[in-house]
Amino acid sequence: MSKELNDKIIIVTGSNGLIGKEVVKKLVSKNAIIIPVDINDDLSLNNFFSCDITKEDGIDKLISHMVSNYGRIDGLVNLAYPRTSDWGEHFENVSLDSWRENVDMQLNSTFYLCQQTLKIMKEQKSGSIVNIGSIYGVVGNDFSLYEDFGGTSPAAYAAVKGGIVNLTRYLASYYGPYTVRVNCVSPGGVLDESKQHPSFIKKYSEKSLLRRLGKPEEMAGPIAFLLSDEASFITGHNLMVDGGWTAI
Repeated sequence: MSKELNDKIIIVTGSNGLIGKEVVKKLVSKNAIIIPVDINDDLSLNNFFSCDITKEDGIDKLISHMVSNYGRIDGLVNLAYPRTSDWGEHFENVSLDSWRENVDMQLNSTFYLCQQTLKIMKEQKSGSIVNIGSIYGVVGNDFSLYEDFGGTSPAAYAAVKGGIVNLTRYLASYYGPYTVRVNCVSPGGVLDESKQHPSFIKKYSEKSLLRRLGKPEEMAGPIAFLLSDEASFITGHNLMVDGGWTAI
């Protein structure tokens, strides 16, 4: 068994998600001690902590749990992806209330969880955070991918992910003197055939340099790397895991 993350205490939010499940498996395989966090109970996972990270008191309870039970936090992966029921509405139809709610649930919760975690890491003078951005937090959207079925990419997604990418740089600058690292992984399209239209899969694959979408497990390795001591001199970086999408 790889020992790259030997006994590091790592929080993974959104642990029941498409990518979250693969990240938990990867980190466990590297001998880390994982605290999987999700709003949906999954007691099949060791150390699972049920938490609504969109609520301030939910994050407060999580941090208190970490301090009481583990005494430290070595890593945090911000994978949770909460959103409203009208997520995916076309831009001109997005209500201001919906916009505000999604920014609050996604960007603001990332801020607060990072802030509270970094208080612990600053005191320890060690730790690594991996936030999750997106290709669409870096480049503009290719709306031709959705034309055949009338879909779209949510405007709030681009705003939130762009905010997370640059918040990551800010935090890396702020906490670097305490030997705490903060990085970002920005996935490209990740295959989920149960939710993606065949036309989207076809068009995305044709544009990707590797001629396909990514696999959920292909996001886990880069995240594990940035958490590990192998990446000890990497901070403030946004690692594009996108099959070359943003290279051209």
